[in-house]
Amino acid sequence: MKILACNGNRPLAVAISDYLDLLLTKASIRRFSDMEVFVEIQENVRGEDVFVIQPTSYPANDNLMELLVALDALKRGSARRVTAVVPYYGYARQDRKSGPRTPISAKLVANMITAAGADRVLTLDLHAGQIQGFFDIPTDNLIAAPLLVKDIQEYHSREDLVVVTPDVGGVVRARDIARRLDADLVIVDKRRERAGVSTVVNIIGDVAGRRCVLIDDIVDTAGTLCNAASALIDAGA
Repeated sequence: MKILACNGNRPLAVAISDYLDLLLTKASIRRFSDMEVFVEIQENVRGEDVFVIQPTSYPANDNLMELLVALDALKRGSARRVTAVVPYYGYARQDRKSGPRTPISAKLVANMITAAGADRVLTLDLHAGQIQGFFDIPTDNLIAAPLLVKDIQEYHSREDLVVVTPDVGGVVRARDIARRLDADLVIVDKRRERAGVSTVVNIIGDVAGRRCVLIDDIVDTAGTLCNAASALIDAGA
């Protein structure tokens, strides 16, 4: 088994490598002068089971391209099986047609990863569970809820807790954590005028005098979280 680290989150790859007591695969991942991505695997991977660690977070397009080129390099190097470990799956918000003549980019990215040579995908807390169905290869969607719950219980167990989802779309995610904590669930109803801009319309549930734990899966500008936090404070949290 081998682990290949791209540039998306090298500290994470190093931590995984240390935990498994397995050296990272030697590779050179660099750019040409026109910013083309070039990947060179500098050790033999023939017949190996290789895990590529590469979230497609900011800069999303650069990191996605690194992942695709690395997958292609490994398949052409005769790796037996290649698993794309993508802790943050970029383009996940584009999981449906939001209007006429708009793309389903989450499906496009799934097709690209498959075409590049991945045999399996390992990801974490997909923005929408149905994205698993966009892949024609095995896809494992791990959840971070057990770790989050353990941390909340350790630091906030003596408080009157309430779990809050800052938008209706996150109800299932927040309800799962509320169930694990045996806490109440509150929903912040918001109106999104355009991407990255949201306004709180209503708070569904009682937060007065209680400690609120906001649960969300993607933080871009943090506008939704900040607006929800302000509204909760105004409501007496």
